[in-house]
Amino acid sequence: MKRKFIAMALTAVMAGSLAACGGEGGSGDENGGNGGVSITVFNSKMEVQDQFVQMAERYGEEKGVNVEVYYSNDTVASHIATKYAGNDPYTLAMMDAKDIYALAGEYGADMTGEKWVENTEYAIEVDGKVVGFPMCVEARGVMYNAEAIEAVTGETFDPTKYQTLDAFTELLEQLVAGGMEAPVGIMKEDWSLAGHFLGETYEQKEDPEAAVTAMLEGTADLANDEKFNSLLDTFDVLKKYNYAAGSPIAAEREVSEQKLAEGEIAFMFGGNWDWSMINAYDYTENMGMMPIPQNTSDGTNTKLVGGGSKFFMIDSSDNTSEEQRQAAKDFLNWLVFEADGNKFITEECQLVPAFSNIDASALDPLSLSVKSYADSGSLIGNYNYNPDDMMTICGGIMQKYLAGEIDRAGLVSELEAYWSSATPIAH
Repeated sequence: MKRKFIAMALTAVMAGSLAACGGEGGSGDENGGNGGVSITVFNSKMEVQDQFVQMAERYGEEKGVNVEVYYSNDTVASHIATKYAGNDPYTLAMMDAKDIYALAGEYGADMTGEKWVENTEYAIEVDGKVVGFPMCVEARGVMYNAEAIEAVTGETFDPTKYQTLDAFTELLEQLVAGGMEAPVGIMKEDWSLAGHFLGETYEQKEDPEAAVTAMLEGTADLANDEKFNSLLDTFDVLKKYNYAAGSPIAAEREVSEQKLAEGEIAFMFGGNWDWSMINAYDYTENMGMMPIPQNTSDGTNTKLVGGGSKFFMIDSSDNTSEEQRQAAKDFLNWLVFEADGNKFITEECQLVPAFSNIDASALDPLSLSVKSYADSGSLIGNYNYNPDDMMTICGGIMQKYLAGEIDRAGLVSELEAYWSSATPIAH
């Protein structure tokens, strides 16, 4: 029985709160209707908004804390900046690492002494203080539906046999010949095309910082860049076998996730966060993630790209009281050290925990794949300092390339023009 994924319908900032919570936006009235402290939580992971709202109600009832959960479709950096400009920040805000680095020096509360710091490798430090709490470990690669593949090939699917683009292309041809008309899905979203796929063109390099610096300085030569062309060659193959090749920008993510879940397509670039949408359909458990196939000898086609993802920062400004900050710290400790908090991360949100003490045996197939790569040291680190507008602008450029409106030369030209005029993130 398919279930509609409610969070997809959110088109503006939405709040989930206990009945007596007052005020929209930031920290609001310190004391809620039940006499307890009130805190606001910004969630930037759209796919788990429903879970956060439901959790907030349970947590409030158990702990006597009024919790309001918000989500926004706006870019995280601009949304948070607007909240601070209006002196109305969230008590606890989930952001990308680059946003923590940009804001924590001025607005991040010191969490250095918190017990959870000892249980993770992924905490963010700024100016010698721990200011970023890692919500999860996430990684990117090619998601696959092994059951759908095996139904066509008649052979057990082993992703390690398809690490090169040549081998992967042969498999796609075999699937098409066997009746799977279009074995691939491509998400059109700018964060997927730019922040995730395009980002790997420098994340997979030995020195990502040097690669980004060269682009910012206008000295990069993407047209002759081996890694850039290697990944774009793979992207071209994904485009060729895309089920929505005729109108790729019209493809809805929900539809693509359903097609992968139910085996109508076999592959789609994405990450373990996609399970929170896949599990809304008649999915098969025989799924997983594999590295992006490439004709390369640098070993990157044996690894996923990922690491600590989405970090909570506690507001240190005068708009938040010490009592509210303590309530926020208590909430983070609940996530790490109490059974219900652990269950919320691994079972309800289906996220790979960033903490060594949390049992991950109940994870979904995609997350188990990510954990296996992480445990074996086969994760290439995220680059956390993309300019604030990178995803939006480069995502639009990639959408034009996906739609066939520009060729590879046009893609290179527009990307180089963007980077040479982009504003770097201080770090």
